Amino acid sequence: MKFLRVAGGESSSPHFDEVVWGSKTRPQPPWHQRLDVLRRCLSRRKPGQLIETKKLTKRYGDLIAVNNLDLELAEGDVFGFIGPNGSGKTTTMRMIATLLNPDYGEAYVCGKSIYTHPQEIRRLVGFMPDFFGVYEDMTVLEYLEFFAAAYRIDGPSRRKVCEEKLELVDMTFKRDAMVNQLSRGQTQRIGLAGVLLHEPQVLLLDEPASGLDPRARIEIRNLLKRLGELNKTVIVSSHILPELADVCTRVGMIEKGHLIVDGYVHEVMRKARQRIMLLISVKEDADRAAKLIEQLDIVDQLEIKDGTLHVTLKQEVEDYSEIPSLLITEGFSLTLFREEEVNLETAFMELTKGLVQ
Repeated sequence: MKFLRVAGGESSSPHFDEVVWGSKTRPQPPWHQRLDVLRRCLSRRKPGQLIETKKLTKRYGDLIAVNNLDLELAEGDVFGFIGPNGSGKTTTMRMIATLLNPDYGEAYVCGKSIYTHPQEIRRLVGFMPDFFGVYEDMTVLEYLEFFAAAYRIDGPSRRKVCEEKLELVDMTFKRDAMVNQLSRGQTQRIGLAGVLLHEPQVLLLDEPASGLDPRARIEIRNLLKRLGELNKTVIVSSHILPELADVCTRVGMIEKGHLIVDGYVHEVMRKARQRIMLLISVKEDADRAAKLIEQLDIVDQLEIKDGTLHVTLKQEVEDYSEIPSLLITEGFSLTLFREEEVNLETAFMELTKGLVQ
């Protein structure tokens, strides 16, 4: 007995959502109903959407490592995955890479299900774990050629591809060095070159900047920006939050397996900033300027620190144009007037509760 199954509805099955019709045990629906089903199948993935998870869940005994995680990433998204150790970042990446089976839910990569097309997904994905061993008694170039052969990159172009990836990660000068003699940072860069050999459309990078020196971190950051510009979809986890803000177009914050924040960087910053704080400096008589500003209805708090006025506006106030107008009308010369920036670290502290499991 054979059934045609497609994703689309609710079901207790973790593999498929709906049994649409059976070939023997039940009569097939009219052709127009079958056509409607086919249309739903073809339209389920949005144009340009490369990663989608639905209620993705993974348990280890009583511990729920990933809990009903829903995520959608489009072509070119560089997604910063933020969370403490044990929050579910690595488990999520391993499930998307088809290296770990979920207990419930579904995930699609380029429209392909992790249950029905794992081999095809592995050809589309490059996964770099946070720490990996290397084979001994191999040079850097031999190491990359070994993996290029595993990706079935043919002989004539194999050497050229490996040389290109070495140049991309700035490791050409180590092409003839033994792999097991590389530093931690150099090993990370060789690992990144390895996952790029087969030109994957999706990259899953687990702590790629871990153990790198400042120069190497900057190079990795610039490389990630270039990958996004090439329309590759990247999920990158890191504890170095300011660097993620510079690289990522979107961020997600996960705690105890729950994805509690997911959005574009500017949206997350706006969500974290409950009230606008302005930094204002005037050429002279800061105390008189402070008294004028304090009288405005939109102002909640005001402090003077090292001659700079720190003005906190009331909640939900967005328009503060009357402040500079008032100061200029009263004859003050402004030397500084700007909003205090909310960085990713501040947003993380504001939006998370510090829960661990």
